[in-house]
Amino acid sequence: MFNGALKQSSGLRAKSSIIEDGLMVQVTAETLAELKQSLRDMKDYVISCGSLSSPEPDELVSVEWTANERNSLIVG
Repeated sequence: MFNGALKQSSGLRAKSSIIEDGLMVQVTAETLAELKQSLRDMKDYVISCGSLSSPEPDELVSVEWTANERNSLIVG
């Protein structure tokens, strides 16, 4: 689940949490808009999680398309 309610003032790039039956990633509204566009375009997208003040992210959440998914898209 992706949640676009993370505030810029939180000091975080993004935050991931394991929930009951999956993963929740909290991102800013801007990041959520970028993710939505990458999904529409069927492009991979990486979300860096952790503090903005840290030079390296704590975690990476990667949304990746496979060849089968790209080839089986039906637009109608």
